[in-house]
Amino acid sequence: MPQQPPVRSTPARPSRPDASMSLLTNVMDHSLDDGYAEAAARRKAAGTEGLPKTVRAKLGLAVGLVLAALVVTVGAAQARISAPVVAKEREELIDRIQQETAAADKLEDSVDGLRDDVSARQRRALKEDGGSDGNDLVGILSGAVEVHGPGVRLVVNDSKSAAQGGDGDPRETSGFSDTGRVRDRDMQRVVNGLWASGAEAISINGQRLTALSAIRAAGDAILVDNKPLAPPYTILAVGDGQRLSTRFQNSPDGLYLHALQENFGIRTSISAEDDIKVPAAPSVIVRTAEPSTEKGTS
Repeated sequence: MPQQPPVRSTPARPSRPDASMSLLTNVMDHSLDDGYAEAAARRKAAGTEGLPKTVRAKLGLAVGLVLAALVVTVGAAQARISAPVVAKEREELIDRIQQETAAADKLEDSVDGLRDDVSARQRRALKEDGGSDGNDLVGILSGAVEVHGPGVRLVVNDSKSAAQGGDGDPRETSGFSDTGRVRDRDMQRVVNGLWASGAEAISINGQRLTALSAIRAAGDAILVDNKPLAPPYTILAVGDGQRLSTRFQNSPDGLYLHALQENFGIRTSISAEDDIKVPAAPSVIVRTAEPSTEKGTS
């Protein structure tokens, strides 16, 4: 049997290192699109590429370059001339702002000083005549003096669900949209209940209450004499501590507060204290009255 000649194998050609990146290789090798290349070749063949050939075209190009250079030069010169003027006006404006701010601060300090002086004179007017017992009582009732002694500490706070943003059913009798929040009318009832139970001086979060104090609401905030207060509300009442606490809790207003706690989760705590301090009111309005000299007719 004749033998077949051995098959001679040809060595495999080594592959290019960038064979797997054919797209990138094509982009690098043909950076100019074929259409652009053909258009450039046509312009070259027609002799229209490069700078203008005619004298008229060259003059037009030169005039355009001169005009562009002139515009840039004039703009730079104007900016250079106006820069010091703008900087000076800016400095003058800053100086005026600083002067007016300093004047406003000085006037505000003067107003604060006059307000403090008026408050001090009002307090002295309430404590004239050698500090008699009657005038001391007037000072306490008007809130002109600081008061300390035995009393009651009452803390009223929103419910936990209200603090976390939870919603509840509205109160049927008052139309509140959030049952877990303490409202201004709740605080009014609490304060009135403490007065009726024998409190001699009351403050809420350090804000002294007087006969002219107002408890109002602005949105969700409670205002005491136009000063916003934030929960928890700490109410200090000077009086006969244990007796004041018992009488308040048994009063209709104390039972109302207990109902808020039971039905709507409002948190409350009350304790009798041996010594609490109620600050003086920040401002006191002095009002005087004189007896009439005219005799009544029979």
